[in-house]
Amino acid sequence: MREIELDLLLKVRKYSRYAVGVAIVLSFAFARIIEESEITWQVLIALIALAIGIPHGALDHLVTLPRSNFKKMALFITLYVAVAVLAVIALLTWNVVGFILVVVMSAVHFGIGDAAFISEIDRRGEEKKRFQKYLYATAAGTLPVVIPLVSDKSTSALEKVNPALVNWHQGLNNDLLLWVMLITAFALLRLVQRRRDGEAIDLVLLYLLAVTAPPLVAFAVYFGCWHAMRHTARLTLTLPSSQEAFTNGSAKRAFIRAVLPGTPALLGTFIIAALIVLLRGDSLDDQFLWVSLVVVWALTVPHMAVTARLDRKALN
Repeated sequence: MREIELDLLLKVRKYSRYAVGVAIVLSFAFARIIEESEITWQVLIALIALAIGIPHGALDHLVTLPRSNFKKMALFITLYVAVAVLAVIALLTWNVVGFILVVVMSAVHFGIGDAAFISEIDRRGEEKKRFQKYLYATAAGTLPVVIPLVSDKSTSALEKVNPALVNWHQGLNNDLLLWVMLITAFALLRLVQRRRDGEAIDLVLLYLLAVTAPPLVAFAVYFGCWHAMRHTARLTLTLPSSQEAFTNGSAKRAFIRAVLPGTPALLGTFIIAALIVLLRGDSLDDQFLWVSLVVVWALTVPHMAVTARLDRKALN
């Protein structure tokens, strides 16, 4: 069964690379048109990315407590939702401070998740070369998060999301960019020395996406087609229904079974975001993207805590 699991992981990795590669080529080819166009279409792409990515974080209860009793499951979900609600309130109250924490949290979560994904491939494959997993995780997490947010193009995107976030970096944008570039350069050097060419290719792709695509597009492609896809592939290694599908020889069915149970969360997230906007007396046109992001970020807080156990297991 390990062979069919490996086949799925490799296919998902290839797909995520192709998606990012296409986004890079299109962004480079239409750079002038993108620069002169309105940002509304980028907002639409960001919402689509959220829609693609949300289900991957909605199966934490099934993975953490796969065969638990009703009381334990109810307690887990109650605590999970309570933490998310508190996070929503905090983010809506302290926009900038909350956003900075989200940036740090996302970089850690994305980087460790990607390193864990590669570790799962190594465990099932024939790769014996040492993997600089934490160095890779630092670069892989900061590239898609920090670079788009400190570029000159980020101003219009952040103004559309929430004008209070435009100067979130407090003038340290160049310093943050320099540190990310230094970390990435060092990580690439170590990966090449260790002949980890696949991971080096991943970092180069993430860098090119961050510097060529508009910030919202870069986020959309990374979150929906890279992080969510790779995390979903990892879920199949734990989720009982996916394991059953692997046993029956179907990697495709295993992946689908790790996606479908999370789709109700997609509708629920957007309904909750819309209700928050309306209850606050704001306009859906102006606030829906911001509040949707807040809800997703808030759900990431308990999601990251729960996923940490799976990440630690994969990395060790």
